[in-house]
Amino acid sequence: MTAFETTQATVPAEACYDAFQQGCPSRQLIETIGDKWVSLVVVALGLRGPLRYSELSAQIVGVSQKMLTQTLRGLERDGLVTRTVTPTMPIRVDYELTPLGRSLLEVLAHVKDWAERHMGDIEAARSQHDAGS
Repeated sequence: MTAFETTQATVPAEACYDAFQQGCPSRQLIETIGDKWVSLVVVALGLRGPLRYSELSAQIVGVSQKMLTQTLRGLERDGLVTRTVTPTMPIRVDYELTPLGRSLLEVLAHVKDWAERHMGDIEAARSQHDAGS
């Protein structure tokens, strides 16, 4: 039995996850939410949602159809996004954040804002480092 499994057996469910432990499933979740497409989809839906697939695709410039589809399916599987099909002609499909997804939005929107606000500083640091200074 690993240290993580021992901890799981003795600690309540909400307290037993430790991402620093190799076998902890929260590592996979951190990997998922660290994905650029996941972050951008969550923020786009949070700021503009619910959105249709085509609206999301137009909002997130550069995402391929395959990656957007995979990202939405993963977010739906994780309970962060709902997919609503309206039986019209043509069929309408809307994507929207769930309450759990909205709680993640709070974090990811700040990361997006931080990245936009500090990108100039990062570019300057990279240029200085690359110049050998």
